[in-house]
Amino acid sequence: MTVEERVCQSCKSQFTIELEDFDFYKKISVPPPTWCSECRSRRRHAWRNERVLYRRNCDLCGKSTVTIYSPNKLFKVYCPPCWWSDKWNGFDYGRDFDFSRPFFDQWQELQLQVPRIALLSKNSINSEYTNHADNNKNCYLGFGIFDSENVMYSANTFSGRDCMDCYRMEHGNELMYECINAYRCYQCQYSMLVWDCASCLYCYNCKGCSNCFLSSNLRNKQYHILNKPYAKEEYFQKLKEFQLGSFAERKKLYDSFLELIKKNTIHRFATIEKSNNASGNMIFNSKNVSQVFDVERMEDVKYSIVALDTKTAMDSYHYGFSCELIYECHAIIRSYEALFTHLSYDNSHVQYCDSCHNSENLFGCVGIKQGKYSIFNKRYEEAEYKDLKEKIITHMRKTGEYGEFFPYKLSPFGYNETQGQIYMPLTKEEALTQGLKWEDRVPGTFGKGTIESEDLPDSIGDVSDLITKEILTCARCIKNYNIVQPELDLLRRFEAPIPRLCPDCRYLNRISLRPPRKLWHRQCMCDYVIYANSVKHSHHQIGRCPNEFETSYSPDRPEIVYCEQCYQAEVA
Repeated sequence: MTVEERVCQSCKSQFTIELEDFDFYKKISVPPPTWCSECRSRRRHAWRNERVLYRRNCDLCGKSTVTIYSPNKLFKVYCPPCWWSDKWNGFDYGRDFDFSRPFFDQWQELQLQVPRIALLSKNSINSEYTNHADNNKNCYLGFGIFDSENVMYSANTFSGRDCMDCYRMEHGNELMYECINAYRCYQCQYSMLVWDCASCLYCYNCKGCSNCFLSSNLRNKQYHILNKPYAKEEYFQKLKEFQLGSFAERKKLYDSFLELIKKNTIHRFATIEKSNNASGNMIFNSKNVSQVFDVERMEDVKYSIVALDTKTAMDSYHYGFSCELIYECHAIIRSYEALFTHLSYDNSHVQYCDSCHNSENLFGCVGIKQGKYSIFNKRYEEAEYKDLKEKIITHMRKTGEYGEFFPYKLSPFGYNETQGQIYMPLTKEEALTQGLKWEDRVPGTFGKGTIESEDLPDSIGDVSDLITKEILTCARCIKNYNIVQPELDLLRRFEAPIPRLCPDCRYLNRISLRPPRKLWHRQCMCDYVIYANSVKHSHHQIGRCPNEFETSYSPDRPEIVYCEQCYQAEVA
């Protein structure tokens, strides 16, 4: 037997557990999951409020602070300086475990008592409106931003500088605007899947290119427009015809870019670079990884999303920086053997913990800093801790609680505040039916606009600094937004017009261009015909390619999707 069929206790669909999965569960002494991988993923996503920000007063110092927790949440929220300070101690909330009651009911009582950190942003200067961020300067509305400067409205960015409206930029990028998956690039705009490129606009899947425009699948090229080469002087002369500072012209170019991507470009079934035995998408320098997305330097990992530098892990989301033995976790950094844990850094041997840091041997703890041998925030001697932990696990097995991530009801967020709503959207009724929460008072201002979209200047050259005093209205969701001075400065450098969509709608546009973090079984779409006796596809000299694969491109999408062999023959 290589797989075992089971019925998901959440969605009631059938799912499989493979033989090697059982080996992993045995290694960490946990029972196999009762939910399918998609429902398990939704459950973790329901704990990540990445970008819905509020203001409320710190419950310790009283100062107004930016936070991911709405003012109507019942627990205490401390600003980052207060939370990390020694002015309070998580062990003050310690309590005994009651074997007559379910574990999660008691854990929730502890969770609601211990103060929560307003947001995760450390070692940063003038970057108040950033979350899951570290070591930044002059960043604004950035999420998952690290070691960056003057980066705005962007997510999952490492070592960026002077960038705006980008998603997943790594290994150093500068002067980037509206780019997706960019690596070591400079001065690019509206480009996706670009490596080591400079001054490329509206380009897709280009490597080592410079001064290319509205092109795709180029390698080490210069001065190309629509994949056609030009002399240097002719290229720049033709580029002037596009009037890049004009909103009307930019809209036409964006539509042409979408047409290029969706109908006129060959797509590789998956971006998997320098990796062995890998399935999923956006996988780099990894081996023995299955159904993983947006990962780098991973080994023996399965069912994971947004992770790096990890060995032996399964079913986790947004984690890494040297981790090992991770299972059913979210937001874990530099940890060893972390199970069923949320938002915790620099730990070892922790289970069912939330917001615990620099600790070891914790079980069911919340908000512990530099602790060990503790259960429900109460300290024990080592032998007593181990004995009690095993008794609690036995109790949880009897109640059916052990072996699963935290239930929906324990999430401190409404589902519509979380990344779950971005990647697996539900209506309010659907969410509540499934036991998820919903936040009716998400932030947003409507009906306060002082200037309409159609009244904005078409050209960035006609925009004065007074635009920062205006209140704009999103052309899609009609939510109000504004233009701040650093943003205006960057738009002028980019020669880009004032955006007509709010930051959230621009973010959703970028997400929609990426294939989902899900796999479908498909056949290669290459239907090769020999021209002039030239045979490039040795594995199928004529007709439809027989190769099949797992891909993030669903069958109903318009893109032309090729297997690795056909892609290499045509593009690389």
